[in-house]
Amino acid sequence: MKYQVLVLDLDGTLTNSKKEITPETRKALIEIQEAGKIVVLASGRPINGVAPLADELQMEKYGGYMLSFNGARITRCSTGEIVYNRTLPAEIIRPVWEFAKAIPGLDIVSYSDTEIYSGICPNRYVEIESGINSMNIVSVEDFPSALTFPVNKLLICGEPEQLESIMPQLQAKYHGLLNIYRSEPFFLEIMPRNIDKAKSLQKLLNSIGLTAEEMICCGDGYNDLSMIEYAGLGVAMANAQPIIKDSADFITRSNDEDGIIHVINLFMR
Repeated sequence: MKYQVLVLDLDGTLTNSKKEITPETRKALIEIQEAGKIVVLASGRPINGVAPLADELQMEKYGGYMLSFNGARITRCSTGEIVYNRTLPAEIIRPVWEFAKAIPGLDIVSYSDTEIYSGICPNRYVEIESGINSMNIVSVEDFPSALTFPVNKLLICGEPEQLESIMPQLQAKYHGLLNIYRSEPFFLEIMPRNIDKAKSLQKLLNSIGLTAEEMICCGDGYNDLSMIEYAGLGVAMANAQPIIKDSADFITRSNDEDGIIHVINLFMR
């Protein structure tokens, strides 16, 4: 199989433990784009957290794509055009916020293109999210009223044990209306129904005339599972969660060992 598309999760996959793309990985990714391959960055991050890495990889020049918010938005790097955009139903924002407010220690956030809106009180996990995306935190009193823009996702941030406990409650309450899952032990994603990385990649592939069999997807976290199962070649990083390794076709080196270069050398050169 001649693979044409390389899809990369960011944290724990493309970037190392310092949240950086190594010079060697950057060089390899630019080389395959020069050879006509398509690179897609697929992340739970908002667009402002994905775009700087796309710029590093010169994706505007070579025509790559960014899937932000776990696929709720797809952006064409060459033009900035939003080619797909799914948002949350406005009526669920207030009840989800009130649910989170009732549990001490949690915060709930959403995103404009430039800022993170905190609906309760920023905790250390919100600070992590702010640092990852280089976005300032804006604390607001009436969270639903402050979100005057289309909302692609909500993120509940808290201790892993808390999120493990509340996730089934929210999934049961909003079954058939929302996708709810953990992207990290301390992040609970609240997403539009039927949105995950695989479903958005299917729409992208249809639009560019390619198939899943021509695509490699690399990831390490829970929110990468759908695309790893969907891809022609699903790749888990050596540092991936056990369920990701169990579902992958191939396990590469870790994100601190340039695991993406290993994939490129084996399958795309």
